[in-house]
Amino acid sequence: MTLHIPCRQLPNSEGLDLPHYATSDAAGLDLLAAIPAGAPLLIGVGQRRLVPTGLAIAIPSGFEGQVRPRSGLALKHGITVLNAPGTIDADYRGELSVLLINHGEQDFEVTRGMRIAQLVICPVSRIEWSNVGDLTGTNRGGNGYGSTGI
Repeated sequence: MTLHIPCRQLPNSEGLDLPHYATSDAAGLDLLAAIPAGAPLLIGVGQRRLVPTGLAIAIPSGFEGQVRPRSGLALKHGITVLNAPGTIDADYRGELSVLLINHGEQDFEVTRGMRIAQLVICPVSRIEWSNVGDLTGTNRGGNGYGSTGI
């Protein structure tokens, strides 16, 4: 299934490519850092920074955007999306930004055009609550954290 998503490149993304899939079966599009050239953004150990992408998009009703970490940044540098997955609602029209945190052992420099996260567009189910006196039983019941042996 192919969705057509309207996208507006903001002035800070001038000259950057639109997000694209790195491979033919990739689930996520790579989001790029739209920060000034020659002015890298430093993320110190344990620090978090909001990194602009220079994009505004119009996600269709019934879908959401999920901002997910890039596995290479996480493995090599300890850089991940703090609120992973970040949710972009269908009615949001502002600039997409990525909240990165440095869990690594040294400061990390984000440069213009760097691939900082992935964007995945997913369908969303809406619910209506049905308030009941009892829930149907299961083998697990109310057993919570660690109850399955993990």
